[in-house]
Amino acid sequence: MSEVQTSISTLIPIFAAIADRNWQQFKNKQQDFVEEHGVDVWEEVFNFQVKPALDKDSDRWLLVQWCNQGNFSTKDVA
Repeated sequence: MSEVQTSISTLIPIFAAIADRNWQQFKNKQQDFVEEHGVDVWEEVFNFQVKPALDKDSDRWLLVQWCNQGNFSTKDVA
């Protein structure tokens, strides 16, 4: 992992979209980030800064949103 520095003002809107459970807002902020920094930087920031900071419910919500965008289905088995 290379050292990626991102400002808190860049990450707050991403976390806010997740906290608000607003998928479209999250996708918009993700796209803005990728356009400014590139997809490789987004992957590192998401994998090593955003995702590890999420609580269990937020992490699950995000996973469900991603799965619902493709040909996957989710079923709560818990």
